Amino acid sequence: MRGTGCGIDVWVPGLEVREEWMSGLKSPVATAALVVGVMFAATAPQAFAQADYPKQPIKIVVGFTPGGSNDLLARLVAQKFGERMGQPAVVENKPGAGALIGTEFVARATPDGYTLLMAPAGTLVINPAVYSKLPYDSIKSFAHIAVVATYPFLLSVNAGGPIKTVKDLIAFAKANPDKANYASTSTVFQLTSELFNSKAGVKFEHIPFKSGGEIVTAILSGQVTTAFADAGPALPQIKSGKLLALATSGAKRFAELPELPTMKEAGIDGVEVDGFSGLVAPAGTPAAIIKKLEAEVNAIIKLDDFQARLKQIGLVPGGGTGEEFAAMVARDIPKWTAVAKAANIKLD
Repeated sequence: MRGTGCGIDVWVPGLEVREEWMSGLKSPVATAALVVGVMFAATAPQAFAQADYPKQPIKIVVGFTPGGSNDLLARLVAQKFGERMGQPAVVENKPGAGALIGTEFVARATPDGYTLLMAPAGTLVINPAVYSKLPYDSIKSFAHIAVVATYPFLLSVNAGGPIKTVKDLIAFAKANPDKANYASTSTVFQLTSELFNSKAGVKFEHIPFKSGGEIVTAILSGQVTTAFADAGPALPQIKSGKLLALATSGAKRFAELPELPTMKEAGIDGVEVDGFSGLVAPAGTPAAIIKKLEAEVNAIIKLDDFQARLKQIGLVPGGGTGEEFAAMVARDIPKWTAVAKAANIKLD
C-alpha cells in the first residue's frame, strides 16, 4: 500500500489498498489511521508468533544414537527449555547415514519453531566437504539459532609408551611408517588427523572405530598409536594417568587441562580445530521465534549448573547470535573441503 493523501508515503509488501478507498479519505488523520492500521496488520503475525511461542512441545532432533556428546547436550538444552519456556521439550534420535537422516528430516520440517536440530560441526561443515551431493544445504536449508557448545580434540597417546610430546610423535611416524596409525570415529576426527598429517609432514594411517570410548581403548591396548580424541571419554583416562594428551586442537588452551599446549604452542601451525554443536531450525521459521530461541540459548549457557554439566562432559559453553553461527559455517566449509580434497576423502 502507498498512501499520499497527507504527504505519507508508505509501502507494505503483500497488502494492497484500492485507490478509491484512499481517495475517499479527505482527512489526513483518517489517512494516517488507515496506514497505521494496515502496517499493524502486516507486522502483528510476527509479534504474535513471538508472544505466543511456544504453545506446544518443542522437538530437538539428534542425528545420532543416544549417549554421545551431541545427544547429552540436546537433553540438557531440552530440560532447560522445559523449565524456562512453559512447554516441554523432547529429544528425538534419528540416527543413520552420518546424521543425514535426521538433518534432512529437520530441513524438510514445518518451519514453525517446533522442530529443531542439534547440529554438530560434522553435519554442517564436514559433510559438505566430503559429499558431492547432500539432501540439505548447511546455509540455505536452516535458520541458525546459536552455538550451544564447543569442544577441542585432544591429541593423545598411551601414557606408558615412549612418546611424550608432539615432536616425539612426529619422530615416531617418520622412523616407523609401517606402525604409525590413528583412530577416528567420524569424518570430523579423520579430517582433523589428515590436517595434522599435512602440516606435520607425516603419514599416519587411518583406522576407523565406532565410538570415542573405543578409541580410548584402542590407544591403551596398543591397537593404534594416536588419535584426536573426544574430550568426554578421554578426560577420565587422562586424569587417571593412563592416557597422555600431547596437545589440544583448540585455538586456546583447554580449561580442564590448563598445562596442555595448543598445537601451535607444540610447534605445529595451522591445526586449529574447535568442534561445535549448535541449534538450527528449518529455513523460513519466523525471525521473531529464532530471536526468542537465540535469547533463551544464550541465557541457558550462562547458568552455573548448565556450565558445570558441560564441564563434566568436556564441553565449553558457546553463545553468540544466529548470524555469527551462520557466518562461521560459511567460513569453515571451504577450509574442510580443501583438506578433504588434499587427502582424497570422499564419501559418495
